[in-house]
Amino acid sequence: MSNPELDGAGPSDRGRDAITGAADVVSEEQRNERDRAQAVRTSGRPSGRRRGRRGGEPTRVPDADFRTYHGRPVLNGVVWEARDIGGYLFLGGLAGASSILAAGAEANGRADLARPLKYTALVAVSGSLVALVHDLGRPERFLNMLRVFKPTSPMSVGSWLLAGYGPLAGTAAVTAATGWFPRIGTAATMGAGVLGPLVATYTAPLICDTAVPSWHEGHREMPYVFASSAVAAAGGMGLVTTPTGHADPFRRAAVGGALTELAVSTFMEKRMGLVGEPYGRGLAGALTRTAKSLTLAGAVGAVLGRRNRVVSALSGAALVGGSALTRLGVFQAGVQSAEDPKYTVVPQRERLRQRS
Repeated sequence: MSNPELDGAGPSDRGRDAITGAADVVSEEQRNERDRAQAVRTSGRPSGRRRGRRGGEPTRVPDADFRTYHGRPVLNGVVWEARDIGGYLFLGGLAGASSILAAGAEANGRADLARPLKYTALVAVSGSLVALVHDLGRPERFLNMLRVFKPTSPMSVGSWLLAGYGPLAGTAAVTAATGWFPRIGTAATMGAGVLGPLVATYTAPLICDTAVPSWHEGHREMPYVFASSAVAAAGGMGLVTTPTGHADPFRRAAVGGALTELAVSTFMEKRMGLVGEPYGRGLAGALTRTAKSLTLAGAVGAVLGRRNRVVSALSGAALVGGSALTRLGVFQAGVQSAEDPKYTVVPQRERLRQRS
């Protein structure tokens, strides 16, 4: 009969075996996690079999679910509120494009056509600032962004644009309403029209200059989507506020903006491939489909109902609603893409595979 102490299996060793055995329970889970990570790094595939050492039994590697990175999200979620930032995106575009059309009407001697769009621009930019400040939490945070100008920061550029554009739009609207200082009003209208294209589109690089996949990947087309959507909305407001006999300039702008928006946004979603999926799924998909339906219906109605005041006004309202839902759909698509890590991980692996 063997002696445990002479055989090296004394009480202290038995205690060590018990401790090691308990540790093996924990390390088994750790080894499984390490095996999954190693399989992904070596094969680039989420699942499959990996041969054991020296021809041993193959190990089944579970499917990678891309949910977390060591228990933490791959991307931080979008913290902006849809109501605030979605409204900020839409109203800023509507304001800028309305100033462009108002400046065009004024330059052609049609101050009567420009007046409603001046009011629209003032109300829209005011609403845009209110939404932005509400999202920031305190008004002084917006003022703090004006302490320095950074050309490389879309937010800094946008803050200065709003600070310069707002007073011009306000002066143009007030002088149009009161009839006071017409020359100052005309100068303000033209100044707002010059800044209008930047105000209508700067929010596109603002959201694309982030790590959110469905925003960042659309950086090529997003400014054109926002610009055309803004023109469609401003043209739609022109149809709502202008008698049909004088609304042809606004009708052309509305239809041209709507068709351009539909074409460019559809192209963008297809070009983006996997990362474009959120634009067609869930809440973002519902918003996007509704936006396109309203935009198309508004464009068709604007053409067919050009002699009918009611149809023309309803078509304009549909274009405004379609533009608003376009911005909300873009916002929600970004939220959904940030929540699902596959929209970050899969494109990264594809880029690495192409480089190698």
